[in-house]
Amino acid sequence: MSELFKDIPEFVETNIGESVTARTETLATFRELGPPDLCQVIKSSGSKTAQKDLGSYHYCSGVEASSSASLAAYLNSLQFSVEEDTAWFGKGHGWKVRSGTYCCFNAFSRVDMRVDVKIPGGVDAYVVDLRGDKHAATPELWQETYLSALLRAIRYADDASYRLAGYRKLDPITTPEAEARFLKAAEALFFKGWQLGSDPEIQVATVVTNHLTSAVLKYFQDSFRLDRAANLFERMMVNEPEVAALVARSYIGMNEEIKAVKTMHSALSSNPQSYPILHAQCDFLLSKGKPEWAQQIAQQAVNSAPSEFVTWAKLTETYIELGQFDQALLTLNSCPMFTFNERDLHRMPTPLKTHLPVKKFIAESGILDEESARDNEADVALIRLPAPGLRGTFAKAYSLLTLLVSKIGWDELLKTRSQVFVMEEEYRLHKTSASVEMNGFAADEDASTTGVRGGSSAGEREPNTPSDIPTIRISTESTRTPNGTTFQHQKKESQSQPMDTVLEKPEMAQVNDEPNSPIGMKADDASEEGEDDDGEEGNGTNQPPSAFANKRLCERWLDNLFLVLYEDLRVYTIWRAEISHFKTQHMSYRKTGTEWEILGELASRLHHKEEAKDAFQRCLDSKFSAKALIKLLEMYATEGDLQRTLNAAIRLTTYHHRWYMDAAYPSMIAHYLFKLGLIHGHAKIQYTLLSMNLPVGIFEIMQGYMKYGATFNVEGSEF
Repeated sequence: MSELFKDIPEFVETNIGESVTARTETLATFRELGPPDLCQVIKSSGSKTAQKDLGSYHYCSGVEASSSASLAAYLNSLQFSVEEDTAWFGKGHGWKVRSGTYCCFNAFSRVDMRVDVKIPGGVDAYVVDLRGDKHAATPELWQETYLSALLRAIRYADDASYRLAGYRKLDPITTPEAEARFLKAAEALFFKGWQLGSDPEIQVATVVTNHLTSAVLKYFQDSFRLDRAANLFERMMVNEPEVAALVARSYIGMNEEIKAVKTMHSALSSNPQSYPILHAQCDFLLSKGKPEWAQQIAQQAVNSAPSEFVTWAKLTETYIELGQFDQALLTLNSCPMFTFNERDLHRMPTPLKTHLPVKKFIAESGILDEESARDNEADVALIRLPAPGLRGTFAKAYSLLTLLVSKIGWDELLKTRSQVFVMEEEYRLHKTSASVEMNGFAADEDASTTGVRGGSSAGEREPNTPSDIPTIRISTESTRTPNGTTFQHQKKESQSQPMDTVLEKPEMAQVNDEPNSPIGMKADDASEEGEDDDGEEGNGTNQPPSAFANKRLCERWLDNLFLVLYEDLRVYTIWRAEISHFKTQHMSYRKTGTEWEILGELASRLHHKEEAKDAFQRCLDSKFSAKALIKLLEMYATEGDLQRTLNAAIRLTTYHHRWYMDAAYPSMIAHYLFKLGLIHGHAKIQYTLLSMNLPVGIFEIMQGYMKYGATFNVEGSEF
């Protein structure tokens, strides 16, 4: 239709201006960097018989928000993207952009900077606060808005949780002059960075740990140019010694380890309680194979910041490297957990129409097989795996748990768990014996009641245990379906082999369900309470009291993570057993593309890299998958496989441009291409691209990455 944009996504409004109104109403809900920029336009037709004005909007990032003029220029550029209306002869009455509003969130002052443009006409810039009131725009607010827009473009460039339809991503920094302006703004607002928030694993944002410092590190680290970041952080370190942690990390990334060590030594001499500096030193020691030294540093960081999750997680990591797995479990159990807050996104009314056009050269290239979406069916047991739903501190804790099980195995992990935590049956026996000693025969009924109440893992938790998830059996020739699907849904009464015979189901640890048992209470404290109640040593059972008194209570969230891990290992074990069975029988093992994608992610979570690689490759044989391509791109680049890395990069680039992610950098594709440049050199990459006979549009996109490297002199690229 002639009233729509040719290559730009848009959502047609039911009522003109409703998108801007909805954004105003949700301003108070934005907590950190804020949502993507909103661009709303009103189009009108020159024909008197045509319909009335039409309002539409789309999201975008990367547009320079340093002044009202730059935002007005973007709105003006949209009028050249409207499809032309052709008549039988001559020029028809086409639609034109009559006016527009650009909204950009200022994450520092928590206001929305807006620019209204009338074509032809004037430009009106103003500020909307959280209450919806208008104020005048000042140079200070423009500087904050400019940096906020850049930080969103950098931080959320490849963030899977920040993807939404109709989101157009442009290059935020295109010239060395623009990069210098970015560094200047970052320096001016550096000590306000804590106001922006931080990663979900950080409870309290500081001058060192916030979205501003993370964005600067990401931008320059991914392009192997950390010297620029080091220069900025060195200037900031004069006023804030704790910034030495960022300076040290930059030096290490530049292979200037001696400078990094000197910087950390000097900073710790004056500020020995700074956990970011201690963590920088800890990571350096781990990279050098000195986990025993790193453990001492990590312990000091915990003492300095006991309320932060990252300090306990780092200490857990050092214990795992040392092979002290019981201490690793106890430390992981002590981690303070935080609620994960979703990214700031819009809440928009349902649009009248959605327009998501495909660029002509992408449609003609044939690289994207969007028809393969029909291969999206998957077994419910795979879809219902709980691990992919973990976020924030829980996802990080789970990664540590999977690292632990990859080191010692499932059986040894359960054994270690029972040695350090009070188990459900053990706790029930202890409480029962205490009641018997105190009340004799009359206490039997109370003990049974207490057992049900205190051991709620078996009672209250039954609906959430893995037994509700359909049992999976190892496929045989007689159970194979015509399409080759091997995962079967089975009830408990079926004749299939139960998973418990393959993988031991974890016994529930005793969790703090007792009314007088606070969270985090030690088991020996509970034991002492039992001893005070009956006036004995609590040795009414055959088990010595010391076996119970030296253990801890397992936190509920960690108990649940064990169940999550059990589900992952159960499905993984069955999958590998099926493959072995089919190989023995010389039969073809088939899955849908979506099932291979899920299995690849499963193997990746459990640190089985080769199995994950194989599953992702099989996934791409069945359908197009951006998730599989991202994982394979990382694997191939790490291995230095030039041809496969370029193939994955080309397909992923085409996918990104299909969904309007037009930015060359920052992106993981550019990062891995630069990494290839360090390994093979620019000439070989260029020759390989020329030999692949790519469509013109795709080749130009790949050349865009080369041009970026040439513009900014990326190390090792020779661009």
